[in-house]
Amino acid sequence: MTTAPVLDRPTDAATAPRKLRTYRTSLTRGQGRSGWLFLAPFGLFYLAFLLGPTVWMLVTSFFNTSTVRTGLGSFAGFANYAEMLGRADFWSSLWHTLQFTLYTTPPLVILAFVFAVLTNRMNRGQWFFRLAFFLPFILPSATISLIWVFIFTPQTGLFASVQSLLGGVPGAGVLASPNTAMIGVALATVWWTLGFNFVLYLAGLQEIPRELYEAAAVDGASNWQQIKSITLPLLGRTTTLVILLQIIASLKIFDQVYLMTNGGPGISTQVSLQLITGVGFTDNRLGAASAASVLLFIVIVAIAVIRQLVERAAAKREIGA
Repeated sequence: MTTAPVLDRPTDAATAPRKLRTYRTSLTRGQGRSGWLFLAPFGLFYLAFLLGPTVWMLVTSFFNTSTVRTGLGSFAGFANYAEMLGRADFWSSLWHTLQFTLYTTPPLVILAFVFAVLTNRMNRGQWFFRLAFFLPFILPSATISLIWVFIFTPQTGLFASVQSLLGGVPGAGVLASPNTAMIGVALATVWWTLGFNFVLYLAGLQEIPRELYEAAAVDGASNWQQIKSITLPLLGRTTTLVILLQIIASLKIFDQVYLMTNGGPGISTQVSLQLITGVGFTDNRLGAASAASVLLFIVIVAIAVIRQLVERAAAKREIGA
C-alpha cells in the first residue's frame, strides 16, 4: 500500500524577515527603555541642581530678590544689569578673572603637551608619571590652597627659604603684594590641575600608530619634525578640547582665590564669582547677584564660541591650502 505524498506547506522564508524585523524592533525598544531608566537618576539630578537653578537665576535677575524675604520681590527689569555694568568692582573682578585665565591657560596646555610627549616616549615607568602628574588633581582645593599658602609664607615658607639660599632677601610674600598675588594663585592652579590635561594628551598620543613615527624616522625626520608633522596635526581635536575646557574652568575660578587671598590684597585678586558671592550672600541681594552671574555666563559662552569659530576658520584654511 503506497502512501500518498504529503504536500509541503509553504515555507516561512517569506515571513522570516518580517519576524526578524519585529524582533529587532522589540529588542531596540527594550534597550531604549533600559537606557532611559539608567539615565533617569542623572536626568533628575540635572534638572534639580543645574537646569532648575539656571532658570531660577535668569528669572531672579529681573527682580529685587533677597535672602532676607520670601518671594521674588519687586520687578526690577534691567536695573540689576545696569547696576552691575556701572559698577567699577564688577569690571575689575571680570578683568582679574580674564587675567587669571591668561596666566593659567597657556602653561596648562603647553606643559601638559610637553610632559605627555616625553612620557609617551618612555618604554617603562609610564604608570609612575601618570600617578605623579594626576595625583595632585584629586586633592581638594582646600588642601592645595593650604600647601601653597605655606609655600608662600613670608620669611619661613619654602619660597622664602629658596630665596635665602640663593642669596636673596625674602620680602613680604608673594600673596601679600597686589603685583604678584594673582601670579601665586596661578602657580598653585597650574601645579594642581596640570595632571588632567596631561592625561588627555597622553591618551591621545597613545592612539597614534607608532608605525607613523617609525616610517618618519626611516625617512630621516628628526624628533621635532615628527612632532610638527605627525603629533600636532593628529592631536588637533585633543588640543581644541583641552583649550576649551581650560578656558571655561579658568573663567569659573573661585576656590583658590577665596582660600589663598580672599580677593586681596584689597580687591587686587577679587574674581567675578567672589563678587557674585559677596553681593548675593553678604549684601543679601540675590537679584543683583543673578544679573552678574548671567553677565559672566554670557562672557564664558562668547569666549567659547569665538574660540570655536577661530578653530573652524583655521581648519578651513588648512583644507583649502
